[in-house]
Amino acid sequence: MSDVKIGIIGGSGLYQMSALTNVREVNVETPFGKPSDNLIVGELAGTKVVFLARHGRNHHLTPSEVPYRANIYAMKQIGVEYLISASAVGSLQAEIKPLDLDLPDQFIDRTNSRINTFFGDGIVGHITFGDPICHQLAGVLADSIESLDFPDLTLHRSGTYICMEGPAFSTKAESNMYRMLGGTIIGMTNLPEAKLAREAEIAYATLALATDYDCWHPDHDSVTVDMIIGNLHKNATNAQQVIQETVKRLGADLFVSEAHSALKYAVITPIDKVPEATKQKLGLLLQKYL
Repeated sequence: MSDVKIGIIGGSGLYQMSALTNVREVNVETPFGKPSDNLIVGELAGTKVVFLARHGRNHHLTPSEVPYRANIYAMKQIGVEYLISASAVGSLQAEIKPLDLDLPDQFIDRTNSRINTFFGDGIVGHITFGDPICHQLAGVLADSIESLDFPDLTLHRSGTYICMEGPAFSTKAESNMYRMLGGTIIGMTNLPEAKLAREAEIAYATLALATDYDCWHPDHDSVTVDMIIGNLHKNATNAQQVIQETVKRLGADLFVSEAHSALKYAVITPIDKVPEATKQKLGLLLQKYL
């Protein structure tokens, strides 16, 4: 299945890709356990892709419970080299309105209970992460969105994604602090996902879909759960159109990303000093450097 090079991770509201054809489910085991759900392999815009519901198709996993290492490793096992992460977010800035689309290029990690690396157990690696998003992949996403010409929706080509632990939302004090830090949007899932994708040498980009203003906004109390759920459904519809167009464009031009060689100088431990069990566990990631 190494010809499945494009992966899609769907967040809240996006539990399936209705446009997929020739669909089959793949039950995957990884050295880090089972992923959130079975991988859904199919064709989209004439290109093979694999889809995974981040929280499970029935949304039974909290952000902290998502098996991020297993999810990314499973994508790597099936051959993925390009990963589109669709994520519902809150807006921290007035100009990013509910239903707007944002392509963040930076992250601030506010999580505190997640394993965010494949390394350890006798091997040390330090990836560079100054630019956490593959700008080429984000560019394909942006071009796809602009070509679709969504009425009344605005595309924001950059921003800073605050990743909080959850599952509770922010206090007003926290929300205002995140704004002071330069946060653009806020979510609960894209770290450690982006870090692990970089360690797995997968080009990664986030398609963030705003559902509401975070609680900093003076009109926040007028936002109802029904409104947010409605926006989730609208966002899921928009996301599927964007992803389908992105896959069409990406399938015609599978560029080489800097992420594809992220481990070239990252591993510090001499390979002959790494425990055999660890080498076997990470063999998929390290094989071209062994």
